[in-house]
Parts: sequence; structure tokens; C-alpha cells
Amino acid sequence: MPELRKDPFLGRWVVYAPERKQRPQEFPMIPLPKNLNAFLSGQESLTPPEIFAVRSPGSTPNKPGWRVRVVPNRFPALRIEGDLNPEAVGFFDKLNGIGAHEVIIETPDSEQQLERLPVDHVVDILRAYRQRTLDLMRDSRFRYILIFKNYGPMAGASLGHAHSQLIALPITPLVVKHKLQASQKYYEEKERCLFEDMLRHEQKEGSRMVYENNGFAVFCPYASRFPFELCIIPKRQSPDFHSCSDHELHSLAEALRTCLQRLSIGLHQPNYNLILHTAPIRHARRNYWSTIEADFRWHIEILPRLTGVAGFEFGTGIFINTTLPEEAAEFLRNVRIN
Repeated sequence: MPELRKDPFLGRWVVYAPERKQRPQEFPMIPLPKNLNAFLSGQESLTPPEIFAVRSPGSTPNKPGWRVRVVPNRFPALRIEGDLNPEAVGFFDKLNGIGAHEVIIETPDSEQQLERLPVDHVVDILRAYRQRTLDLMRDSRFRYILIFKNYGPMAGASLGHAHSQLIALPITPLVVKHKLQASQKYYEEKERCLFEDMLRHEQKEGSRMVYENNGFAVFCPYASRFPFELCIIPKRQSPDFHSCSDHELHSLAEALRTCLQRLSIGLHQPNYNLILHTAPIRHARRNYWSTIEADFRWHIEILPRLTGVAGFEFGTGIFINTTLPEEAAEFLRNVRIN
């Protein structure tokens, strides 16, 4: 059984999941043989039974005919069975490793990547994100749902077949808590949304903007930690990704596909992490974020992994970035895409 242990100095939690040592690893340059790739169409018996899928009419669950498929992770960081059982271990705090860990298989084709898929297919992937979030929110044990994508070995991906992951957590991560607190403080002081003010400034200033459509804006953040880091932010105020309409998912798919194509073409398909930051689950017993509907806005970060994180970054929490975000944005704006 996994477990969570709390660092008393920083207030952050660490997940211990020894079983993940057994997960399969692809050598970076050698894809898995087709008969061992559980994410391929026709290999559905190699995964746990699907939880959700976007399928062709008349197709059968756990059989071919799907476009997007969601399954439990065979080597989960957290397990869905059991109770939290918070306890003190002497001076320290501990929780059972309760949560959910799911894999969103983005395509049955092992040769495709997210940025090469048609917009309608990217919409289907985002629909899977939304549906699984809505379903897991009903579980009172969970406080936060994180959706992320690791592409390439430098970004922590162990398999090359296009996929994302979802982890439901029994705690609110420290990174999210810091963003919530900063957003709430700004709103209390100025009676304005920090995200809205930032977006208006980026649109007006223009030098860090990369792409914009009716629903979303993409820019390189002013204090980017990584070269060519991107932020995708909705123009409509909402703390919750799961509140997106189908029309908004289509606009998001266009924005996501466009910026990933520009990264892929301009930077020769870099490794990257994609992180969807949404608000915590507000169960009735939790009332920490009374102004969250007005002060926090969900958003996506894309972090190209062109440089490593080393001792300075770990020791200080300060990142060294060799590319100014204004230069990165200008470069990406000029990348020609299909």
C-alpha cells in the first residue's frame, strides 16, 4: 500500500509507492514491440478494464473501435481502495496512500503525438479529462485532481505511446495552495482577479503573447522558469476546468494543438511536461476558499525540458533560465505550422 508522509519544515507531502519500480520502461530510442504495447488498438486485454472511452458507435468496451481510452494505471502512485486513516508517527504525520491514478491513452496509433492529431480528436481527449474529473469529484476522500502529460525521457515519461495521466489526491498540493493564497490575497487587497489583470497586461504589452483565439490566450510567463515555457489561460473567469463547455473545449483544443505544434517544429520536438492546474474540490466540510469563484482561474502550463534542474534549483527553489520570455515568444510566433 502506498503512503504519504508530510515534511514538517515545508508542509509538503511525499508519496511513497514502491510498486512503481516494477513499471515497464522503454529505452528512449527503441519503442516497445507491438505485441508488448498495451496502448495499441487490439491490445486492450493487456490493460485493466477501461473506465471511460470515446468510441465508434456499436463498438464494444475493452475492444478495438476507440479513439481515446481511460484505464487505471497498473502501477499506481496511489490506490483507490481503503480509508485515509490519518495518523501521527511520533512527531510526524502520515496518511494511507489513497487516491486514484489513471492513464488517458490519447490515440490507438503509436506513431501519433498530441500535436499531430486533428482538433476534433484533441477535443475528445479534453472531454475525457473533464468526464473523469467530474466522476472523481464525487469521492469525498479526494481534495485535488491533477491532470498532466510527460513527453520524453527528460520529462519523466516511461512510455512513448501518446498518453496523459490523472492522479486524484487526498490533499491539496503545496504548489496549488501557494497559487490559491496569492490569488486570494490579491483579490482581498484590490477587489480584482490576479489572473484577469495579468492576462490584460500580457494582451496590452504583447511581447510575450504567442497565440490567441476567442476563448484562450497563450503566452510565455514574465518569470518563466524554463526556456519557452507557456501558459494557456481561459478568457472566461472560472476556477474549475470541469466547468468548460463543449465550445470552450474546442477553442482550448485549437490553442493547445497550435502551441504544441510550434514547440515541436521550432524546437525539434522537445521533451515537455504539461500540467493542468484547476481548483481544489470544495466538499461541504472545506471552506478555506470563500472567494475562489472570483479570484482563481484554472490554467495549463507547458514546460519544455531543454535544460536540466540541478543543485542550485533544488537548493534555492530559484530557476536559471537562459532564454528571456520575450525572445521565446517572438520565436514561437514566427514558427510556421501546418
